[in-house]
Amino acid sequence: MVMKRKKIKSLIESGAIGSQVKVSGWVRSFRNDRFIAINDGSCIKTMQIVIESEKLSPNVLTQITVGSAVTVSGQVVESQGRGQTIEIHADDIQVIGHAETEAVSKTILQPKRHSLETLREQAHLRFRTNTFGAVFRIRHHLAFAIHKFFNDRGFFYLHAPIITGSDAEGAGEMFKVTSMDLKSIPKNDVGEVDFSEDFFGKETHLTVSGQLEAELGALGLGQVYTFGPTFRAENSNTSRHLAEFWMIEPEIAFADLEDDMDLGEEFLKYCVEYILQNCKEDIEFLENRSVQEDKGKPQAERNELTLTERMGLIVNNQFERITYTKAIEVLENSKPYKKKKFKFPIEWGKDLASEHERYLVEKHYKKPVIIYNYPASIKAFYMRNNDDNKTVAAMDVLFPGIGEIIGGSQREERLDVLKQKCMEFDIPEEHVWWYLETRKFGTVPHAGFGLGFERLVMFCTGMTNIRDVIPFPRTPKNAEF
Repeated sequence: MVMKRKKIKSLIESGAIGSQVKVSGWVRSFRNDRFIAINDGSCIKTMQIVIESEKLSPNVLTQITVGSAVTVSGQVVESQGRGQTIEIHADDIQVIGHAETEAVSKTILQPKRHSLETLREQAHLRFRTNTFGAVFRIRHHLAFAIHKFFNDRGFFYLHAPIITGSDAEGAGEMFKVTSMDLKSIPKNDVGEVDFSEDFFGKETHLTVSGQLEAELGALGLGQVYTFGPTFRAENSNTSRHLAEFWMIEPEIAFADLEDDMDLGEEFLKYCVEYILQNCKEDIEFLENRSVQEDKGKPQAERNELTLTERMGLIVNNQFERITYTKAIEVLENSKPYKKKKFKFPIEWGKDLASEHERYLVEKHYKKPVIIYNYPASIKAFYMRNNDDNKTVAAMDVLFPGIGEIIGGSQREERLDVLKQKCMEFDIPEEHVWWYLETRKFGTVPHAGFGLGFERLVMFCTGMTNIRDVIPFPRTPKNAEF
């Protein structure tokens, strides 16, 4: 009977001392012509392979180089080495894919510490490194936790369209979608592009949000969530922006802003706790990496808390809930404001900058904060007007090291008010006729929020650049693969 391959993770977890096994992986190191460390991506740990050179042909030995892919058959024995419980004494080694030593020396596969910038420059190989192996395993577990959270609470997963004719946010540049020949674009009588000749018969874009479509689902299914790619054609080449990113957007019918805040807090606590429980080794590795990096930074730029401690702040604390007005008062009474250390101005009616959000979380309250009841003038048209006619039932959840991680609101369910807001925001009713119609047939209070998935991954991994938490970052002038 042919022996089936075992994953390194399952071997370590089971122990399996004395058993005959077969493992495959990529060579991380080869010492003294006797000790090979291989990794197969299933976990951050390597498996030590012990060989007796007389059992192998010289030709095989010369093919075993750092970066090569090998399959090993042998016996699992208790290891005497540090940092490992078991090792495999090899009976046979097959080199599946050889890696030239000279070529490897020019890449991030060489066994030494590389900067994150260097790793970004060789993004096609970075999955093979410890850092990005850890990051993307955590990303996977977070995605699973999100689906599990909503499924266990009776939400239905809704696939919102990627191509859409609406702009949910009413702001920001959108990527246009067309099937027209760009060398011969049809024009109408006034010289404008004739979109009636296009595939969909109208102007269409890549979606910036699945929210409006999610609302349609919630107003029939009760509670739904979307989890899919969204796009912004903003020329923001920063560590916090991507042109393509993933969004989670739940919508709940028969719900108000309080319900929305409760859901957001419960959701975030669940996801962070899930990672703490299921990704301990990867978290430990990334935490140690961050600690070492901090040693080379000025004291003011170092993290006051470790990655695990920051995650503990989420799990172990009730989120502080304050109004936007209260947040402005706290900021205006703060030392940084009085000493003019804030870069951006603070006044009622202006949006909070990241530095303001982080001050509230990290310095003042020292735990996650939910700010609610924002000025209507700085929020989207679909947010419900409060009775004061100055604010809307909107909320943002702020995290340490991140700032805003969730933005949500109770949606405006009153048709007359929504029509008025469309007019104020210069949104033609014919563009959102289908959205308005949901308010004609059994309208109900409903609410929801949006969470940028990559920001949550950043928080749970301690990474500071958003390009390091998505497999294939899309940024201005960058779409390599």
